Amino acid sequence: MSQLLPCAEELQAHAAACPAFAEWRAGYGPLQHDAPTQAAVFRLSHQLVQAGRQADLDSVYRLLHGLDRLTCAGLWLVAHMTYAQRVHLDGRPLAAEDFKARPEGHTGGALNMVPAYAGYLALNALTGQTRAWTMGQGHCVAAIEALNVLTDNLHPEQAARYGRDETGLSRLVADFYSYAQSADGLPGVPLGSHVNPHTAGGIAEGGYLGFAELQYAHQPLPGETLVAFLSDGAAEEQRGSDWMPRWWRAEDCGVALPVMIANGRRIEQRTELGTREGLSGFVEHLRRCGFDPIRFDGRDPAAFVCALHEMEQRLAHRLDEKARGILDYPLPMPYAIAETVKGFGFHGAGANAAHNLPLPGNPHRDAEARRLFNASAGALWVEPQALERALAAFAAQRDGRPRERDHALARREPPAPQLPELQFHDQACSPMSAIDRFFVDLVAANPQLRPRVGNPDELASNRLSGVLEVLRHRVCDPESELESVHGAVITALNEEAVVSACLANQGGLNLVASYEAFCVKMLGAVRQTLIFARQQQEVGRPAGWLGWPLVATSHTWENGKNQQSHQDTTFCEALLGEMSDTVRVLFPADHNSTLALLPQIYRARGQLACLVVPKRERPCVFDAEQARQLARDGAIVVAERAGSEPLLLIANGSYQLAEMQRAAARLEAVGYAYRLVYLQEPGRFRAPRDLLEQQQLADEALVERLFPAALQRRVLLTHMRPEVARGHLWPILPDAAQCAALGYRNRGGTFDEAGMLFANRACWANVVAACARLMDVPRTALLSAEEAAALAGKGDPAVLR
Repeated sequence: MSQLLPCAEELQAHAAACPAFAEWRAGYGPLQHDAPTQAAVFRLSHQLVQAGRQADLDSVYRLLHGLDRLTCAGLWLVAHMTYAQRVHLDGRPLAAEDFKARPEGHTGGALNMVPAYAGYLALNALTGQTRAWTMGQGHCVAAIEALNVLTDNLHPEQAARYGRDETGLSRLVADFYSYAQSADGLPGVPLGSHVNPHTAGGIAEGGYLGFAELQYAHQPLPGETLVAFLSDGAAEEQRGSDWMPRWWRAEDCGVALPVMIANGRRIEQRTELGTREGLSGFVEHLRRCGFDPIRFDGRDPAAFVCALHEMEQRLAHRLDEKARGILDYPLPMPYAIAETVKGFGFHGAGANAAHNLPLPGNPHRDAEARRLFNASAGALWVEPQALERALAAFAAQRDGRPRERDHALARREPPAPQLPELQFHDQACSPMSAIDRFFVDLVAANPQLRPRVGNPDELASNRLSGVLEVLRHRVCDPESELESVHGAVITALNEEAVVSACLANQGGLNLVASYEAFCVKMLGAVRQTLIFARQQQEVGRPAGWLGWPLVATSHTWENGKNQQSHQDTTFCEALLGEMSDTVRVLFPADHNSTLALLPQIYRARGQLACLVVPKRERPCVFDAEQARQLARDGAIVVAERAGSEPLLLIANGSYQLAEMQRAAARLEAVGYAYRLVYLQEPGRFRAPRDLLEQQQLADEALVERLFPAALQRRVLLTHMRPEVARGHLWPILPDAAQCAALGYRNRGGTFDEAGMLFANRACWANVVAACARLMDVPRTALLSAEEAAALAGKGDPAVLR
């Protein structure tokens, strides 16, 4: 870790002169301290004393001595969480009935995380600073939960259920993968298979490997430090993570410390990094990408302490060099590689089986597996009084410091933003211009909130030229006035990377805009955030980050020129399947309806919005008051013609509204009654799936006012696939025989808007034909012979334009 480390003779002399160092140096159980780690600890202890963070060297060594005991106890407890349903604190072997009938657990990765998280806890204790943490491999949660219980770092619901006594720890191991369920169908215990809001300090589930790699550099604000535990498999494959030095700036980013757990194994095969050549090649790759790699012993918790401290020192040194004009961005960003074997500390380490169940059989019914478990666990057992002394050493170092459950990122709640004045008008324009001006004004009004714009496309093409001019692309070597070293626009042709920059910026203001078809690549990252926010709400600690929009523009109906790969409504459909209290799916039709939504979106907490917005010029349909009503109610009556048994026409989408208006004009011309409703927020008119979602839905009076039950014949023309829309909207499309749904039918090619609508049987004439069917009259009663022939595929589609 440094060239200025003591040699073996100096370490031996120090051990002779300092019994506390010698006692730690002896190791404990499977934990052995190699010469580089001993040297690093020697230097760390002297640095801490010289900096006034520790009173003397013995204080450091005593805590590290306790750290070994804490780590072994954590390994012991993790093994029990997989296999056992009770613990014996006196260390006696478990009998057959003490084991689970169905053991489960991502054991190997969790065992590897124990020294990592224990080292993180120890560094916080030694320096008096509570750093934040995140973990990409959320299935390793047993390590976090075990050490949190041992160190009394728990949320109230876990503290009430789990303690350090035999009863509390037995309840912990029995609850892990117990599949317990409460009467309302929710999990019955405050423990899960992955990180969740019950996990003290947890901020992301980590169920989707690779997203922590894309987010960690954007998460901490200046003055904060984040330790990010990463997966070697994800780091090997998620190449967007290679760009983090390209984005990190000390002026608007806190300290980010990535630590890759290099255990060399995926689920059923080794990683490329599991070979010597692969790991060496990865180190060189990191250097080429602008990282400053540090390799260390990932089996030793003290090595984690030293590596994290070294990373902080190196980054501080680089910043000093930058201030003196020696370096410029991108600065070499420290990146630690913890070299270990999967499942270190327990039977089966290094084998494929270590991933989940390392023993060759189930100890509940297999005597040999039971013997192997007891032998491995016995080597990890820590005598209770020794463990209490170790924990007391940690507790003595707290001195009012926030617990790790309360780190800065876990308690994000930025101030409510000052909202700019809304500039409504009645001119035809791109609805994207409303977002462009609003976000520029919003950022200007809130300099205390860090802005991030996620851009995988062309901001100018997507009509966000004002955002680009003011905030500019973040680059290392600007080539134009639209680029800056300190730009707030994160641009890369990688949708996962750019959306992650905004998902990570939970202390600021965000905006993501992309072609609708390419937004699909963002879904996994977005869904992980939505899931965690929903669970936070369910446990009574709702997320405090400010809402923001995911803008799907250059969308399906106006992207015909680019062939069918650019024509995909999946993104909004998928997000409509998520809970309406965590994401709103919105289809504003014009400038004013788009603008009226933005204050609600940015005032929300823990809720995203999917905005499907045309980028081409659209006519002004709604005035300011109507736009506000739409934002409030989710739908509005646009026009109607009185008469007997009116048809109920429901438009969802800007181009769909224009087609519905043409259809309504035809109905009026031939004397039929109708009501035309614009449906901007479909999720408000679904059937609620639980009580939290029910609070977001329109009340019965509003539903009846907009969609009167007496109007039984209904036609929906939607931006989405009609089957998807119809499934979500069955409460307002209750009778399949009396309701028709039209929309995207997976037809496309190189077309203009009218061509796309005709190809998908979603133009105004298709609406009129659906009305004729519901009224049981021939098409020719509503359409000319030429129009009817065109619909039947026997005429010229141009007559319908």
